[in-house]
Amino acid sequence: MSLRLGRCGGCGRDHHYPRVPCPLCGSTDVTEVDAQGTGTIYSHSVTHQASEPYVIAYVTLTEGPTLMTNIVDTPHEDVVIGAQVELVERDDVPFFRVRRA
Repeated sequence: MSLRLGRCGGCGRDHHYPRVPCPLCGSTDVTEVDAQGTGTIYSHSVTHQASEPYVIAYVTLTEGPTLMTNIVDTPHEDVVIGAQVELVERDDVPFFRVRRA
């Protein structure tokens, strides 16, 4: 499994989730491509209303689109705005973790 994006042949931009027409310009010339699987944390929050706290974040992908996801395999104190993240998959579901140096 990989994270898929829509790539518009009309405006040249990528969008998530992939769909036709392009939500950015309306073109129907859209193909699906694999994302690089890297990005930057735009915003985040630690949710404490579960049995174990977890991190919800908006991640801006290297290709440009921003999506909501969970940050996993990372201590909460290491999750900061601007941190570089990479794609990880669990049971065919895409998540992100802070990139290790």
